Amino acid sequence: MKRIGIVTATRAEYGLLSPLIKELRKYENDVLAIDLIVTGTHLSYDYGHTIEEIDDRIDYKIDIPVLSRAELDISTNQAATLVRFTELFIRIQYDAVILLGDRYETLMIAIAAGNTRTPIFHLCGGDTTEGAIDEWIRHSITKMSYLHFVTNKESRERVIQLGENPERVFNYGATGIDNVLHQTYMEKDEALSSIGLHDCKYILCTYHPVTLSKASVDYQITEFLKIIDHFHEYEFVVTKSNADQGGSRINELLDAAKKNISNLHVFASLGVKRYLSLMKYAECVIGNSSSGIAEAPALHIPTVNIGDRQKGRLQSESIINCGEQSKDIIRALRNALSNEHKEICQKVISPYGDGHAAERIAKKIVEAVMDGRIDLKKKFYGLKYI
Repeated sequence: MKRIGIVTATRAEYGLLSPLIKELRKYENDVLAIDLIVTGTHLSYDYGHTIEEIDDRIDYKIDIPVLSRAELDISTNQAATLVRFTELFIRIQYDAVILLGDRYETLMIAIAAGNTRTPIFHLCGGDTTEGAIDEWIRHSITKMSYLHFVTNKESRERVIQLGENPERVFNYGATGIDNVLHQTYMEKDEALSSIGLHDCKYILCTYHPVTLSKASVDYQITEFLKIIDHFHEYEFVVTKSNADQGGSRINELLDAAKKNISNLHVFASLGVKRYLSLMKYAECVIGNSSSGIAEAPALHIPTVNIGDRQKGRLQSESIINCGEQSKDIIRALRNALSNEHKEICQKVISPYGDGHAAERIAKKIVEAVMDGRIDLKKKFYGLKYI
């Protein structure tokens, strides 16, 4: 029996993995098992207990701490993650484990896989996010991984530049685009009523910690909240932060602010279908989430990308970048809401694939595992420079 594990630790991660999980389930039989391993903030009520949003069979739950106030919290979380996933991988002996992205707990899961000689198949490597520690975490996981499924041509080139053999690096596009193009959307009134709003113009927001920024979380969120006073005609629908260092403080500030700002609406999680449905009808997406970089352009919705958290990612013309000061955000948001910019958005073609990434990735994963010729003794692929 061959066995593949897929790990999800956050709501956003599961949203991107969901199309792939569904494709891999199609290959399950008497000789191949697919295990979904749920951990991280999925199991935390402080972050919405998003395990309840997982619409798939859950095979293992691994409880890890998710405190996020200080550096020591993150290191404590990582230490526990390393131990608990090493125990799991010793017990289950996976033929491969699928990891996505660049989170700090994912790095520990990758180390646990390395320590137990478990092959890693990595999604979304090669991207750059210069404003967050995700940058070096992502590249570190790349070097630990055997197969690489990148989302665009530039990222494929970076993974190869890191010394990975091109024969193991596949650009099949982003599974987030699969979600956008194959989603069964809620109607606008249904999506709004599900969060307690009537028909209105609204802006969809997500703000995560900028973990390499010298500016304090309090300053960043205070500047962000100042803009709402300049746009009374819009409702602001905000999803809470992730569990990066400073995430819990962001959520505290948002919860406090919504008590005094009538057009601010804050939610721990919206779920993939509702989130994308709200994005589809939004006037704009604002914040510093990768969903504004990848998914929003595919729906032809303007994005205001704040600060450096996503700096370096491949971007579409629908995205307007700005600084963290309120005056810069206000200027960018007014531009994004203009008819001229909305016309630009309608012509945008996403650089992140055609919506068939998951089926291609699943096919290649199954082929690699069933072939049985994975050799973890990788040879460094050196580039020749003139």
